[in-house]
Amino acid sequence: MPRAPGTAPALPDPYAVFRPRRGRRVALTMAVLSLLIFAGGAISLPRVDPLFGGWDVPDRLLLVGCGVAISAFLWRYATIRAVPSTQGLVVRNLITTRTLEWEQIVDVLFGGGAPWVRVDLDDTDTVAVMAIQKADGALGRAEAARLSALVQVHSRPRPTG
Repeated sequence: MPRAPGTAPALPDPYAVFRPRRGRRVALTMAVLSLLIFAGGAISLPRVDPLFGGWDVPDRLLLVGCGVAISAFLWRYATIRAVPSTQGLVVRNLITTRTLEWEQIVDVLFGGGAPWVRVDLDDTDTVAVMAIQKADGALGRAEAARLSALVQVHSRPRPTG
């Protein structure tokens, strides 16, 4: 919907969910291809021959099962996200999901050789935020800056000295 003349453009939602863009597209595409390739391979393999062997039904099911397992892993990668709220940040990475309060987060790091953002916590732990990735280029840098701004807005003042 076009905006009315003389009105300011709407600002993006600072609490929008963080998601990787490029990695998500690649993971979803590869998940579908994996299912198609493994199922197609299971269907097109030669039947069991008494002289030369071949692929029996359990072999075919195992091949399809491998495709399903690979697709499930890729689907999980595609669901990586970080959900900010006024209370904190819920980080869903590949294996774990962790809920952080804003006061726990000391610093947001997006440099060096790491492929994604890391947050330093007040207990000296570091948590990867795989939802903000360097592979997304300028968008990744903008999302890291947005996360850093959220941390600054919600963090309590640190005592000096």
